[in-house]
Amino acid sequence: MLRKKRNPHIDMRPVRPAPGFEHLPGESIAVLAWLQANQVEFVLVGPIAETIRGAAAAGGPVAIVPAPYRRNFERLSRALDSSGARPRQSAGAEAARAKQAADRVAGGQRWEFRTGIHFLDVEGRSSETPGYQELLYEAGRFELAAGLNVDVASPEDIEHYAHVRRTGASPELRVMRGTTPQLEHSS
Repeated sequence: MLRKKRNPHIDMRPVRPAPGFEHLPGESIAVLAWLQANQVEFVLVGPIAETIRGAAAAGGPVAIVPAPYRRNFERLSRALDSSGARPRQSAGAEAARAKQAADRVAGGQRWEFRTGIHFLDVEGRSSETPGYQELLYEAGRFELAAGLNVDVASPEDIEHYAHVRRTGASPELRVMRGTTPQLEHSS
């Protein structure tokens, strides 16, 4: 008899972090291990990425930018669905099931999920934010626990996503060119 493949669930047992990462919340490490067990490819951005990169104990959800190919979105969707994840903020008539979320993430929307005590933000791709490949190119790989290696975005990219989360728009860089005032000589 064939058995249906079951997706791994979030492990509720405490994870022993690698040296130097003891300050990370156990729930965040559990979410990252769960994503890895479900073979979801991503780059970590957001408050937990800041904490890994050395910021003073930033709190918040695990925020990821998933690899932008269909099979990866399907893995993420199955993982979210099997864990019973639900959208955090816009619950109600507009709250879609996790299976439908993969298409919307691919379309550029940002999704905020909750499953029990675990929080996950899935950043969609818009034309104004760096995509998975750009993030991966500049990312650093960190071993947070035994067998848990995570690609973490560069500090500049983490700040970019933090700005987008705060304001809803990408930061604008303006280069101003003008004439410098002439100094008057007194005689």
